[in-house]
Amino acid sequence: MAADNTRGAADEIRGAAQGGAPVPLSVLDLVTVGAGRTASDALRTSVDLARLAERRGFHRYWVAEHHSMPGVASSSPAVILAHLAAHTDRIRLGSGGVMLPNHAPLVIAEQFGTLEAMAPGRIDLGLGRAPGTDGATAAALRRTERLNEGADDFPQQLAELTRFLDDDFPDGHPYRRIHAVPGPVQATSPGGVQSPHRPPLWLLGSSGFSARLAGTLGLPFAFAHHFSAQNTVPALDLYRESFRPSAVLDEPYALIGVSALAADEEKEARRQVLAAALSMVRLRTGRPGLVPSPEEAETYEFSPMERDFVDSWNANVVHGTPDEVRSGLDDLAKRTGADELMITANAHGGDVRLRSYELIADAYGLPTPASA
Repeated sequence: MAADNTRGAADEIRGAAQGGAPVPLSVLDLVTVGAGRTASDALRTSVDLARLAERRGFHRYWVAEHHSMPGVASSSPAVILAHLAAHTDRIRLGSGGVMLPNHAPLVIAEQFGTLEAMAPGRIDLGLGRAPGTDGATAAALRRTERLNEGADDFPQQLAELTRFLDDDFPDGHPYRRIHAVPGPVQATSPGGVQSPHRPPLWLLGSSGFSARLAGTLGLPFAFAHHFSAQNTVPALDLYRESFRPSAVLDEPYALIGVSALAADEEKEARRQVLAAALSMVRLRTGRPGLVPSPEEAETYEFSPMERDFVDSWNANVVHGTPDEVRSGLDDLAKRTGADELMITANAHGGDVRLRSYELIADAYGLPTPASA
């Protein structure tokens, strides 16, 4: 059953570049909540953004799992993805990612089996081993103080999840008679018919651990360039060096997440990314909150240490006019050899984020709504 379900996965993994883009372009959504806005506002923006991404030829749309962060309303990726699936028709939807040590593998297999049943052939399951939050929140999620144990067990948890997705635990295994439903077991029941698809697995990372594991297992790999830029090239090199062909992929396939924000004027882009950087300053210093407005960021008195952080952070955010952003993304694709760029636009207002993706699509000549 496993081989049958995964042989077609390469076609679902590899995208095609549209317009003048050097590689496929995709979207990473943190469902950011700005000051003066609600989570409902942010989720409405996510629907609008998913529809825009589908119209304009972006390849996939992922939602990232985070917890206990007021400015990030993406604590439940599976719930959000179900909502987005109901409002889109073609674009791939997935997790970027689900933090596997926070959950029982069976639960994830059931959730994403359900998503696959809702949107057949459109679901990706990206997995990470970090908690997606601080240690205290991770302990509350996992019901244990031994957090390193969960990360160290990630390969075993991944193997268990894969077995549940493929319904192929061997005879004698204690989980042999346990089935993730919806899933392949339905095809083996009398009169059963099951979808030929199952969500392709992706490994996510910001260091070398998942890069090596993804390569060894022959899985696609997504690297968090947007917050670990110094490790991008070494991690991608390690992934490619470690890669072993599998039933899923015969060659490596790596995407990178990149922060990018385009505005009609360069000055406005700088205002927006300053506000997003202030949000990161507060997060990194234990003061997470809603994403501040550009006006608040402009009047904020940064300490020398905070200013150094902002300068370093924004050096890895591709921002400016559409032409400047296109040039920056082209350079990044060439420098890293990434097979796909997954763009995340962090800003206070949903309208700013929507406009940014529209401008980037225009800069690359992606399909227009009339021709998509």
